[in-house]
Parts: sequence; C-alpha cells; structure tokens
Amino acid sequence: MPNLPDVVLWSIPAFVLLTVIEMVSHRIHPDEDEEGYDAKDAATSVGMGLGSLFFDFLWKIPIVAIYTAIYALTPLRVPVLWWTVPLMLLAQDFFYYWSHRGHHVIRILWACHVVHHSSRKFNLTTALRQPWTSLTVWPFYVPLVAVGVHPAALAFCSSANLVYQFWIHTERIDRMPRWFEFVFNTPSHHRVHHASQGGYLDRNFGGILIVWDRLFGSFVAETERPVYGLTKNIDTYNPLKVATHEYVAIAKDIKAASSWTERAGRVFRGPGWQPAARDVVTVTPVAENPAA
Repeated sequence: MPNLPDVVLWSIPAFVLLTVIEMVSHRIHPDEDEEGYDAKDAATSVGMGLGSLFFDFLWKIPIVAIYTAIYALTPLRVPVLWWTVPLMLLAQDFFYYWSHRGHHVIRILWACHVVHHSSRKFNLTTALRQPWTSLTVWPFYVPLVAVGVHPAALAFCSSANLVYQFWIHTERIDRMPRWFEFVFNTPSHHRVHHASQGGYLDRNFGGILIVWDRLFGSFVAETERPVYGLTKNIDTYNPLKVATHEYVAIAKDIKAASSWTERAGRVFRGPGWQPAARDVVTVTPVAENPAA
C-alpha cells in the first residue's frame, strides 16, 4: 500500500505555534469567564502527552500484531485511493464515537480516559493530556480491519482524527458558523464534553463529526458556562497519580466489596455506579424483666 504521512509528527510545529498564540492571547486579553492557563497544570498536560508517546509505542506492538493477524485472515481488501480515504476517515470517526462513548460509561475503560478530563482548565495543552493505558481502545476498530482496512490506513485515520481534535480544546473561539456547528465537532461542543456539571455529563462524544451525537441522542448544546474537571477532582499534578488514580480507586472498591456481583459492578458498570442499599435488619432489644 502507498506510504501515508505521519500527520501527528507533521502537526507538532502547528501545535506549538497555536499554543503559544493562545497563551499570549490570554495574557494580553484575559477574560474572567475563561479558565486560562496555570503553569503547573499545563506542565502536567504536556508531561502526560510526552508519556503517552512512549507508552503508545509499547502498546502498538501487540495491537499491530492482532490487527495484522485479522487483516491476513480476512479475504476483503479496501484499496487506498483518493476516494476511499475519505470513506475510511468517516468509518473510523464512527467507531471513534462508540469507543469514546464506551470509555465514559464503562468504569474500567473510564480509568484510561479519565486522564484527559482531569484538568480543571480548558486550553490547547489540555488536548495533550493523554492516557498512558490506551490498550483499551483497539477492540473498537476490529470491524474496520475485518472488512479489509489495512492497519496502516487505520493508523493514519486515527492520527488525523486526533490532530483535528487539537484545535477544539480552547475557550478563545466562541462559535463557528451555524452550518459548521451542525456537522462538525467544535470548541463549543467540546467544552460541553469536558464540563462536570450534571446536564453536560457524558455528552458530545464525536471526534471530527458531531452528527453521530445528534443521531444517537448524546448531543447537548452549550448554554451555561462549563465547569471543567471531574465530579470528584484529584488535586494533584503528579503525572503518575494522574495516569493511575482511577485504577487505584477501582482496586480499593473491589477490596471493600462484599460480593462478586458488586466487584463486577465496580469494574464494568458506570463510573458513578453504586450497589443497591443492603437490607438492614434492626433488632429491638428486649426490655429486662425486673421480676426475673
């Protein structure tokens, strides 16, 4: 198959330039209704991004082996042509939506993705705050490989999706044109996704397109000002703790669980799931018989 460019590598200069521009913009024109930048928070986000490059390289070894085996077994082949690449991008974005949604509603998957939501700021460095345990993502794209999409083409589409989402992590852009807001993911839609208040939770999962959210009932428009972060914030800038804190919480909950049903729920139900209240039998003590 033809060589496809490494879009993430080629985009790094643009990432740096846009981040500097955004930082300067916040400094020159601060807005009290925007979160802006915090040096420690931004450094943590950059550190998480650099760490993810290393760990993603490690995870790619088994993932590529699995994809290659599936691709070798299927008789189907999707050629890489000028008109098939947009179709593969569309299909990858569809499966990205379900992967992203799954990583919000299944706790063991959320333990990976929660890293990206752990900042209380929302700026371009937030886009770099990536997990170190992304091994949970690959199963969602097996159907694409099974129908003949080459693993390298899938990697290209995934990288393009990631690069697109960089610019939507900003408060400096209010709204895009109405037609654009209807079809594509935008800063306004993604601010909702990163918000922690009730009406915004688990909404707007789209990568490049927001139409998936409109189709599958997970879209919410931005109305009130978002409050960023987690429903229970972690208050740390330690990259290791940021990367692992939800796994630690799951382990503690499993240890404290009183049944295998509860243990399974702590792992595979939603992040906020709680077991049903246990029946409590209250025993009324018998009054002493003074004549006894």
